[in-house]
Amino acid sequence: MSAKALSLLDNISGSISIVGSMNADYTVTADRLPKPGETISGGPLRILPGGKSGNQAAAAARLGANVNIFGAVGSDANADFLISKLNDAGVDTSHVRRTQGASGTTVITVDAKGENTIVYSAGSNATVDNAYIESQKDVLLKSSVLGLCLESPIDTVTATAKLCHDAGIKVLLNDSPFTDKLPDDLIKYSDILLVNEHEMAQLLNIAEPKNGDWLGMDWNYIAQSMHEFGFDEAIVTLGGDGAIVIDPNRTYHVNAAKIDAVDTTGCGDAFMGTLLAGLASNFSLEDSAALASYVAAYAATSYGAQASYGTTAQIKAFFSEAE
Repeated sequence: MSAKALSLLDNISGSISIVGSMNADYTVTADRLPKPGETISGGPLRILPGGKSGNQAAAAARLGANVNIFGAVGSDANADFLISKLNDAGVDTSHVRRTQGASGTTVITVDAKGENTIVYSAGSNATVDNAYIESQKDVLLKSSVLGLCLESPIDTVTATAKLCHDAGIKVLLNDSPFTDKLPDDLIKYSDILLVNEHEMAQLLNIAEPKNGDWLGMDWNYIAQSMHEFGFDEAIVTLGGDGAIVIDPNRTYHVNAAKIDAVDTTGCGDAFMGTLLAGLASNFSLEDSAALASYVAAYAATSYGAQASYGTTAQIKAFFSEAE
């Protein structure tokens, strides 16, 4: 880990608002992922705190950012569990709404290589509507950056992006769960897009490399296509190959941190949360992405999403020892 990235970890500040999902993750490990219609044996079931927005909030807060999360939990036992875990991470949950019914859940299977499959059930996340966002307007507009994903109703996501964008707050959109049908207004009111390489290819209708060599692709052409799609700034994550940062003038390659992955669940959310923390701290997009690659890699060294996220001290110690 570079000295510069280490120093960035010591300078996290700023205020972040995250609007979206909180889920209980029902996670089981197996030697391999099951094929369609197949039953295989797995290890013990773990119930862990998750949800893309909850994960992103926890990751940013553990780094020292001031994070408010907005969304809804249900009336089940998972609701208190999710709130308590976010509070433990340092997230301000005082604006989360309680609704009747089930909280959001995901069912996750993880194989011996750390790869996973995820099935999402929205539950209370589906109740996060425009009226709720309007009721939280005063608090939302006190932040310096807004994080959004697509586990909440798309109309609510779009309205929140407009509210904050119009107030001069930078909006970072994670197109996940992925859709290639982003509303025009959501594109218009989002400043930065975060996608992985496969999502980028689908979004821009670009063929994937047959040899898997994503770094060998024409990234200047991809950047131009991204600009034409509506985003002057974007980050495309490439798994073990790092990430490509696109800005209005050029593209940058950010190396991935090399680790032995145990479970990749929630690593993308750790990356997103770190981007938010970096942007709130007035770091450049490139520096924020470089830092995010290490925070996300640390998360892959243990099981779960929020349960695997490190503090500044833990992440610095891990990579200092690795060197």
